[in-house]
Amino acid sequence: MKPNIVIIMADQLAPHFCGTYGHKVAKTPNIDSLAKGGMRFDAAYCNSPLCAPSRFSFMSGQLVSRIAAYDNASEFKAATPTFAHYLKTLGYRTCLSGKMHFVGPDQKHGFQDRITTDIYPSDFAWTPDWEAPDERIDKWYHNMQTVKESGVAVATFQTDYDDEVGFAAKRWLIDRGRDRANGKKEPFAMVASFIHPHDPYVAKPEWWNLYSDNQIELPECKIPTEKMDPFSQRLMDGIEASYVPLSNEEIIRARRAYLANVSYFDSKVGEIVKTLKDINEIENTLIIVTADHGDMLGERGLWYKMNFFEHSARVPLIFSGPGVVKGATRNACSLVDILPTLLEVAGGGEDILGEPIDGRSLLPLARGEKDKKNEAIGEYCAEMTPYPVFMIRRDNFKYIHCDPDPPQMYNLDEDPLEKNNLAFDSIYSSHVENFSIEVSERWNSEKLRLDIINTQKSRRALHSAMEAGAGEHWDYDPPSDASQKYVRNHMDWTVAAERYRFPPYKSK
Repeated sequence: MKPNIVIIMADQLAPHFCGTYGHKVAKTPNIDSLAKGGMRFDAAYCNSPLCAPSRFSFMSGQLVSRIAAYDNASEFKAATPTFAHYLKTLGYRTCLSGKMHFVGPDQKHGFQDRITTDIYPSDFAWTPDWEAPDERIDKWYHNMQTVKESGVAVATFQTDYDDEVGFAAKRWLIDRGRDRANGKKEPFAMVASFIHPHDPYVAKPEWWNLYSDNQIELPECKIPTEKMDPFSQRLMDGIEASYVPLSNEEIIRARRAYLANVSYFDSKVGEIVKTLKDINEIENTLIIVTADHGDMLGERGLWYKMNFFEHSARVPLIFSGPGVVKGATRNACSLVDILPTLLEVAGGGEDILGEPIDGRSLLPLARGEKDKKNEAIGEYCAEMTPYPVFMIRRDNFKYIHCDPDPPQMYNLDEDPLEKNNLAFDSIYSSHVENFSIEVSERWNSEKLRLDIINTQKSRRALHSAMEAGAGEHWDYDPPSDASQKYVRNHMDWTVAAERYRFPPYKSK
């Protein structure tokens, strides 16, 4: 019997802020429990440290340059196969509850059921302009006001959304339990994708009160702006951090709210795991917990994401379920590896692929086997840079390249905070040269830059037309037919009661 698959996805969750990854005070009992009983990946990366590009790579198993998924307003083309398409072909009932930041008229991308709307716009409004890379777009660029307003609230648009996502996901899973009770045995695959702990850093009181200010540490790595690499300096300007100072009190409040929202997300993980237990499917379900990217949260003076330092580019990745052994692996991997992993879980081979993919299956590592591949590839092609930024993480080294900037290379085993750039250390000259050659062979940076600029121009033109009234909006509105819900006159109420009761009533 094929196992079910449930992927629980956070937004902007750096693994550094989870208990299982070593945070001293983070309260993440549900994530920690899954990690304790399963496989924890300690060097998992996103393929682009920004929401939409990362998610498109995750869904397609392809790097962003291959599918033109450059930024948060890049169209995810309907012709690009996703793991949802493949799993449906392999007999799974598929569902998306929550955020995936699809841009374009296709808002399902292979999911049979999509049971909530998205939280972000699906049009071309958030298109950067690489011909004016230093200009801020105040309507949607990050800024320091978000940090300054961190704190407590009874409700936010984010908690409204995640409560809906969690409720819808649990109800969909209970319906699968009802199906099982009525003899339907098809496996299911669900992605439950939450917005937390993404900024704004505002938490509900019950989660805020799990922590106190004196528990919150200030960022460990501090680098003066004048000593930052050029890309970091551009990021500082872009998010206003270079000229809007933050007090220690403001930084602590933001980091406390972030941890509170990590715990809130953890509670959603627990609710979904409990629901799988309630429908008696926990033993036959592969659970994967991950995120689309991390959050700097003040490390190096940076906030949010959009760079390839560890807090931004690394993601939690935990497997739990049938065939998964207990342990942790240090092999570098990334979100493009999820698609081939799910294909292997579902019994699919390479013959099913409609397009080439860039990942490899992580099941051997999850089974405790050795994997010779120890690599993650990253590409950043969005705002606050005039050229593509590339990352190669291989073994214990990370190499970062952007054409106008000096290269960066770090030994993460010896320098986890990435304070010592080895790119100009003669001892490592052969490493740097090999990485440099590999970058030039992998990417044509100048051509990619021109391609990106051309798509930006076309998308801005289309967005202007759409704002003027051309076409219908693409934002997803889940269909709902009230005539088929609960008790209606086309069926006896006892039939409805029998369908909705789970577990079914058994006469003595």
